[in-house]
Formats: sequence, structure tokens, C-alpha cells
Amino acid sequence: MSAGAHVLTTRQVMPGIAEMLHDIQVETTFPDGTKLVTVHHPIRGEASDDVPGEITTAPGQIAFNEGAERVTLTVANTGDRPIQVGSHYHFFETNPALAFDRDKARGMRLDIAAGTAVRFEPGATREITLVPFGGKREVFGFRGAVSGKL
Repeated sequence: MSAGAHVLTTRQVMPGIAEMLHDIQVETTFPDGTKLVTVHHPIRGEASDDVPGEITTAPGQIAFNEGAERVTLTVANTGDRPIQVGSHYHFFETNPALAFDRDKARGMRLDIAAGTAVRFEPGATREITLVPFGGKREVFGFRGAVSGKL
């Protein structure tokens, strides 16, 4: 069974794979019948410092929306419930309970990291920063207030 642990080495697989495979099970035939054999640490060799799926970025800060023209607005939640707005939502079309200069928000989205959101608590007022949508500058969906070119 120890032979099974020497079939592959870390030099024969992608970095980090050996660390992912702690055990493998092989159903094999022996003179006295078929058996399920567990091979512990099946890929031997020098351990890798790589972590599968890890994202390594360049040193320093990541700048997003760099060079984009920014607009700062004061927004008040006049409603009785919290309102959350995602990073790529057309701010012009947000919940009507949010009070702000909507004309300045046309074609704009929040200047925050992708996949994040800003929460507006009932009765609260806060400043937000917006950046223009990129690409073709076409907006569809949301509340249906634009549905086309900006």
C-alpha cells in the first residue's frame, strides 16, 4: 500500500494540489478479492506554499474607477425601512423614499467596490459619491425609468 503514495510527486501536479489531497481511496483487486484501500498523503514531495484558488495581487492599493468624474450627493431616507443600494445599481432609479437631486444621479452608480452596497437607515442622511456608468452607457431594467441610452 505504501507504493500508492509514490505514484505521483509534487513535481507532476499543479502547485497546491498535493495539499488538497489528504487521502484517496482505490478499489483494487487482490488474490483474495477486491478491497477498498486508503492511501494517506498520496502525492509525496516538497510541500508548496501555494494555496489553491488563492488570488495574489500586485503590491500596493488597487485603484478602481480611476480617472472617473465624481459627483457627491446628500441622500436622505425618508421612508420607514432601511434601503440598500448595490454597487452597480443606476442611482437615478433607486427607491423613491431616497431624497436627493436625481438629475445629478442620472447615468451614475455608487463609487464603491464591486459587489458591495450602501445601506440607508430610516430617517438618516448621508453623503455618497457617484461615478458614471462605463461601456455603451445604456441602462436597462432597474425601475424602467431609462431603458436605453443615457
